[in-house]
Amino acid sequence: MSSELDLRAPDATTEARPRTVDVTADDAIGASDATELLARVARREVSAAELREAAEARAWAADEHVNGVVRCIAPGPHLDAPMPADAPFAGLPTLLKDNETLAGYPALSGSCLGLDPIAATTLPEFGITASTESSRHGATRNPWDTERSAGGSSGGSAALVAAGVVPIGHANDGGGSTRIPAAVCGLVGLKPTRGRLPDALGVERLPVQITAQGVLTRTVRDTALYYAHADRLSPAPGLPAIGHVTAPGTRRLRVAFCVTGSRGLGIDVETVDAVRDAARLCEALGHDVVEVGPPVDDRFATDFLRFWELLAFLLHRGGRTIYGRDFDPSRVEVVTRGLSDRMRRHPEGLPGALRRLRAMARTHEPLFADHDVLISPVTGHPAPPIGALGPDVAFRTHLVRLIRFCSMTPVQNVSGSPAISLPLGRTAQGLPIGVQLAARFGHERTLLELALALEEAAPWPLTPGQAALPT
Repeated sequence: MSSELDLRAPDATTEARPRTVDVTADDAIGASDATELLARVARREVSAAELREAAEARAWAADEHVNGVVRCIAPGPHLDAPMPADAPFAGLPTLLKDNETLAGYPALSGSCLGLDPIAATTLPEFGITASTESSRHGATRNPWDTERSAGGSSGGSAALVAAGVVPIGHANDGGGSTRIPAAVCGLVGLKPTRGRLPDALGVERLPVQITAQGVLTRTVRDTALYYAHADRLSPAPGLPAIGHVTAPGTRRLRVAFCVTGSRGLGIDVETVDAVRDAARLCEALGHDVVEVGPPVDDRFATDFLRFWELLAFLLHRGGRTIYGRDFDPSRVEVVTRGLSDRMRRHPEGLPGALRRLRAMARTHEPLFADHDVLISPVTGHPAPPIGALGPDVAFRTHLVRLIRFCSMTPVQNVSGSPAISLPLGRTAQGLPIGVQLAARFGHERTLLELALALEEAAPWPLTPGQAALPT
């Protein structure tokens, strides 16, 4: 990580804030993951009401230090009713990112999987940047180090899941917003294939379809269970079924790994080491492993930035149409305004950028003609300090830092291919480092089978309290 970020002065409240936050307790949830909690509910060892009560208590205890809750969500009317056949997660407490509503997110509503949201969680303004810090809600802090960012844009959910509030939380991903907070908070975060899960209303109008709903968990088996049920209840037309992945795969895979950033952007040494270690572990598990260069050419980063500028422009200039007449475009934050202004001043490159991005969305990634999995960094460096990507940072500085931090993840948003972040690495200071596995379009099962094998071979601490952090 650059010294520019490391040398930022801590804020005045540092002495009163614990370095790590872990609210795991001897309560109804205990140390269970989602899979175990559902089994305990089925055996009537614990009730949905008891789980919700424990999760709410944990949420308030954690939020004092990580600031991930926007508002509480009242319990549903049938919290302790018998579990319906079409709601396999009924009664399990969860979190809902604050850019979705209950009615607008069918994958979490009571009519589908049955997860019970206890709170709406923080995100940066419009989900534009990769650190959950905003002028409205303040900074969401990483429970592994509260002076560090929880990533973004699903940072509120990530911070609370990582702190032990609930075992599974809602996330979504338009440029890495599930995988980035998973990487810096030590979680499992899968961005599914485009079209795998129902998406929010209106995203089909985007000129390039980049968004995907999903979840953040602490174990691979919880992610696998979620997608097994989601895939069964709402099969994606034209995609192979994932099924319930419960064990590592037995097929010998062709694994490529890349530790080179696009456009020559440097990758932090400890992050490179984590990717190389993951590649060596795959080789030890019997897979064929080779090193490759970046999966896209240098033009991709510029094209995606232009598209991001367009999204900011539409939100900034069209906010009253989207959010109502009370929307005040003069109050948007520095990074939103800066991206919007870049679009307004230099629109000439947009048509070519959109044409190339749409072509990539149709052809997916040529790399997977010869390889089954690509291993790469999720981020260019571990979690940045609070304030490095904050709402008051000058636009040019913010943009440079943003590109250095999260230029690796947008590839799969454009191609539509699935990718998963696994917490396979740690810095010398004990911070999690995420490693990304990507596969060809529709092949989440391959990723989950390999992820289970890697988790079994190199298990990670599930919460900060389980880790032996350096003093």
